[in-house]
Amino acid sequence: MAYRNWCGECGFKSSWGAQSQSEQQLIEHYRVQHPGILPGGQVETNQKNPGGGGLGCLPLIGIAFLVLLLAASCHH
Repeated sequence: MAYRNWCGECGFKSSWGAQSQSEQQLIEHYRVQHPGILPGGQVETNQKNPGGGGLGCLPLIGIAFLVLLLAASCHH
C-alpha cells in the first residue's frame, strides 16, 4: 500500500511511497518550513489500490508448489 502525508500547517503533501518514507518527508518538511512545530496533519492511503500487496508472497508459494507437483508427476 502507498502512503502520502499532508502537512497540518500548509498545503504540502509528501510523495506516494512507503509509510516510513512518507513520514520522513513530512518530518523534513516541518524541520525546514515550520521549525519548532511538531509534525502533524493527515495520512492518505492509495485508494486506487488499497489492497496492493495484501497477499504478500502467497501467489509465489502457490506457483512454486505447482511447479514442484508437475516436476514430481513427470519423474518416473
